[in-house]
Amino acid sequence: MKKILLSLILLPNLVWSQSHEENIKLIFDTELSNGHTYENLRYLCKEIGNRISGSPQAAAAVEYTKQLMESYGFDTVYLQPVMVPKWVRGKKDEVKVLNSDKLGSVELSALALGNTEGTGTGGLVGEVVEVKGLDGLKAAGDLVKGKIVFLNGPMDPTLVNTFQAYSGAVGQRGSGAAEAAKLGAKAVLVRSMSNRIDDIPHTGNQRYNPDYPKIPALAISTQDSELLSSLLKDQKDLKVYLESHGKMHEEVLSYNVIGEIRGSERPDEIIAVGGHLDSWDVGEGAHDDGAGCMQGIEVLRLYRELGWKPKRTLRAVMWMNEENGLRGGTEYARVAKEKGENHIAAIESDSGGFLPIGFSSTGTDKQRQKLQSWKSYFTPYNIWKLDVPGGGADIGPLRDQGPLLVGLHPDSQRYFMYHHTAADVFEAVDQRELELGAAAMTALVYLLDREGLE
Repeated sequence: MKKILLSLILLPNLVWSQSHEENIKLIFDTELSNGHTYENLRYLCKEIGNRISGSPQAAAAVEYTKQLMESYGFDTVYLQPVMVPKWVRGKKDEVKVLNSDKLGSVELSALALGNTEGTGTGGLVGEVVEVKGLDGLKAAGDLVKGKIVFLNGPMDPTLVNTFQAYSGAVGQRGSGAAEAAKLGAKAVLVRSMSNRIDDIPHTGNQRYNPDYPKIPALAISTQDSELLSSLLKDQKDLKVYLESHGKMHEEVLSYNVIGEIRGSERPDEIIAVGGHLDSWDVGEGAHDDGAGCMQGIEVLRLYRELGWKPKRTLRAVMWMNEENGLRGGTEYARVAKEKGENHIAAIESDSGGFLPIGFSSTGTDKQRQKLQSWKSYFTPYNIWKLDVPGGGADIGPLRDQGPLLVGLHPDSQRYFMYHHTAADVFEAVDQRELELGAAAMTALVYLLDREGLE
């Protein structure tokens, strides 16, 4: 109640101004004094928890976000059906060094990678061959036959853009098991995708090649990757025990959740904004991507609170199954194309609820130049980087339909401390940074709505 009264004192005149600067200031003032983003994220994380596709928690998150958007009085709220994979981790994953001359038996911090077939109760034992990424695996050739491959390619610490470093290393996680199976390996261990040394293992998706065996694939923490590498330097016959219980089940029905405020002048022109509702099955999916979902809903809620009627149709979209299938984004684009919908822009927040410093984008030169022409409206809020290429995974399938694709671009230095880990919990999100991101997205939607991209 105090927060609501404060907002009324600070913001007595919730009407359109003729000035973009004044309206954008109103957006930021409203969010920072009376935002709902943080509390909505708290409920998603603490009352529902992690939300891997096909799980009861994912179904609960669908219902929660649907009811939340209905409570805000959006013009339309509906569910878009989509079939999703269902992968279940099962019992605790185990990785243990068995015969170290220096340390004896050593348990390593591990998580099976997503969509991985487990070893089963008996586990497996094998000698370990260390390689540096996929190029190192290819060079090793027959040396890995019958062995456990240890893919130990680190993220490049010299790259300030940590997403660039992630892109340079993540291929070993996504394709390592498939490539190692071609060479006759019995399993893979993968260095966690993190730019710091710690004892937190990172899961993430991996893809099998259907023409080769589905060998177990597990990640170990960066700290234990350093340890295992040091042990292998002194002992070539080092053996490791793996046990995991992951299993793919039949696909299940799930949903994208969509809320909409109908445009008053150009209702057939759509601006979509949101994030992916699913997460991995550890932690609470706070930064990845509960933050983006709640920011997307907040964009439309702010329009409602400010009493603004958009010229164009605004959509908040909670995409399902980004993590291990991208089914939600693909289905959303398919339905949009089938219906002949005209998205002029789609904005995704999937880089964590950290301090926003800009927007990445993919589109025509004219579209991107228009975005960059608005830089002066954002610089008072220390949002200045509008020339970054990119967009987002869930909005990517819309690309051939011609909209400007935009990604919220927060400072990335802390993201890979939490990405795909048990540490990605509500407490890891700073309220002010989260709200600044929601306000930045709303300001961009406001400019797109008022000016378009012509």
